[in-house]
Amino acid sequence: MPDDEISVRGRPRSGNTSRATFSGREARGPIIDQEGHEIAPETLEQGFREFGFEFGKANPFGNLTREQRLARLEALAKLLDIAFVLPGTNIRYGIDGLIGLIPVVGDIITTAISLWLVREARALGAPWYLTARMLGNVAVDGVVGMVPFAGDAFDVMFRANMRNVRLLRRWLDKQGR
Repeated sequence: MPDDEISVRGRPRSGNTSRATFSGREARGPIIDQEGHEIAPETLEQGFREFGFEFGKANPFGNLTREQRLARLEALAKLLDIAFVLPGTNIRYGIDGLIGLIPVVGDIITTAISLWLVREARALGAPWYLTARMLGNVAVDGVVGMVPFAGDAFDVMFRANMRNVRLLRRWLDKQGR
C-alpha cells in the first residue's frame, strides 16, 4: 500500500507535513526543554539534523510545550494505573499492577517509572512541597508494593501515579500558566 493511502484518524497523510498532537488541538504556552527552561521557538528548527533520521516534525523526547508534557504524564499515569478493567467488575488496573507481580524487580521498575513522573513534575516547575508529597506517594506505593500479592492489590487500589498527576494538574491550574 503506498504511503499516500495510509490515513491517520481518517485523514490522508501528506508527506512530512503531519504533526503529532497530544490533545487533538494545537498546544499553547511556552516551550520547555528537559531541564524546565523556556526556549525560543525559532531555535527548534535547528535540532538534531546531523543524526540523519526524521520521524516527521515531532520528537516525543524533544522540546514540548507545558500542555504536551502534562498530556504525556497523564497518559503514562493512566497506562500505569487504570488502563484495563477486570472483567465482570469495575476494578481498574494498569501495568503497574501487572509488572508488580514479578517479585522485587517488578516493583523496582514501576517505582523508577513513577520517580520519572516526579522528575518531570519538577521540570515543569512544581515546588518542593508538591514534589515531596509526590515522592511520599511513590514511596508508599513502592514499599507496600514489595509485599507479595497484598502489595499488588494495594498498588491497584492506591494508584500513586494518578494521584501525583492530579496533584500536579491542580497546582498548574492554580498557577494560571
